[in-house]
Order: sequence, then structure tokens, then C-alpha cells
Amino acid sequence: MATTTSDKLGHAAERFLDKGETALNARERHVLEKALSRQTLSLDTSKTFDEDATFGQRLADGVASFGGSWTFLIIFGVALLAWVASNLLLAGGAPDPYPFIFLNLILSMLAAVQAPVIMMSQNRQSAKDRLVTSHDYECNLKAEIEIMALHDKIDQMRNDDLKRLIGQQQEQIALLTRLVQGHLGDGAKPDGAEPA
Repeated sequence: MATTTSDKLGHAAERFLDKGETALNARERHVLEKALSRQTLSLDTSKTFDEDATFGQRLADGVASFGGSWTFLIIFGVALLAWVASNLLLAGGAPDPYPFIFLNLILSMLAAVQAPVIMMSQNRQSAKDRLVTSHDYECNLKAEIEIMALHDKIDQMRNDDLKRLIGQQQEQIALLTRLVQGHLGDGAKPDGAEPA
């Protein structure tokens, strides 16, 4: 059975990818094996990608998601306005009087922490996009192989039908030939002549 499977894989590689079995890369081999065994190739890449995420990666995604939302902007804007207003109203007794040096320090630290976290999330999104693109390529390749296989089957069915029709025509021609010869054999004698 292994030899048969290997032979099928080699034939499919030649037929559909114009490559020998040894020239296939791992992804092409995987796609051909799935196509030959009539197994599905589709999977939910988002679910697969998210299942492998570490706690830090999930945290980075959550921070980037919240940091890029209107909720964060509104809360952050209100907090900044409250800080500035309270320090202006308290004037001389304010914990961070104008020019708000402590606020600048907090904002700088927030930006210093938030930027790498957002970059980590963007890197993960890039990796996810590469995974999706790779999977799309595999699905497209399998679809092309399946379409070519269907074309082969349709061509084979058409050829079988043509052979059957030609065989039927040859039988009919042979029958007609026998009928004509039989008719000519009976009709070839002149009228009134007696058979010898």
C-alpha cells in the first residue's frame, strides 16, 4: 500500500505540479496527500494562531486593542482634563502645578511602555497574516489540483463515451453491410432465372 501511495503521489506531482516526487517541498507534499486522500485542508487560522499564544502575547494584543479604541481615547482625554483642571484650581497647593512636569513624566513613561507593546502586537498580526497567506496558498493549490483532476475525469468519461459510440457505429455498419450483402445476394439473380 505504501508503494501504491508513493506511486500515486509521484504521478500526481508529475501530472499537476510538473515536478517529481523528490522535488516537492513539504507544503506541496502535504497538499497533494490531502487531495489524494480526499481530506479537507481548511482550518480556522485565527483559532489555531490564538491557541498557541502565550500570556504575554495575549496581554500585548489586549493592550494594543484597548489602546487603539475610542474608549481609551475618551477615558484618557477625561483623565488629562481632570488632572490639568484640578492642578489649575488648586493653584499654589497643587501636587503638579503648571507646567505639569509630573504629568509630562507620566505621559512619557506611558508612551515608552505602550509603544513596544503595540509593536509586539503588530508583529503578532504580521505573523498571523503570514499564516493566513500560507494557508490560502495551500487551499488555492488544492483547489487547482481538484479542478485539474475533475477535468481529467470528465475527459476520461468523454473518451469512454466516444469509444462506446464508435463501437456501436461499427456494429451498426457491420449489420448494415450484412443486410446490403444479403439483399444484393438475393437480388443479384435475374428475373425468371432458376437457381443452379
